Amino acid sequence: MAKKVSDAEKVSEFMEKLEHPLKKEIEAVRIIIKNANSKIAERIKWAAPSYYYKEDLVTFNPRAQDLVHLVFHHPNIEKISSPILEGNYVSRRMTYLRNMAEIEASKAEIESILNQLVDFLDA
Repeated sequence: MAKKVSDAEKVSEFMEKLEHPLKKEIEAVRIIIKNANSKIAERIKWAAPSYYYKEDLVTFNPRAQDLVHLVFHHPNIEKISSPILEGNYVSRRMTYLRNMAEIEASKAEIESILNQLVDFLDA
């Protein structure tokens, strides 16, 4: 019987096969998300890397080829104020990062958003 592939292994396989002009940048954001909080796990959802803790938190949207697009999709995202969260959608906010400099400049903010969402889920 074949060993079942874990969700994290599926994400690693996805990243290995990903053909995207900002693949390095996507991987950098993936590392930020994974390291933001040990409670956060990854899997593939909507044909892209997605992160959750008890409930879905954020998913990459790799269709755009000129930026890294994150979709924060948890109802409590509406309660978080951040300069990197865009849009006024019900239970969703977007983050767009155009290059490694923007990713590095947004690292602490991404971590803060994720930790706030984890705190909401633990409350």
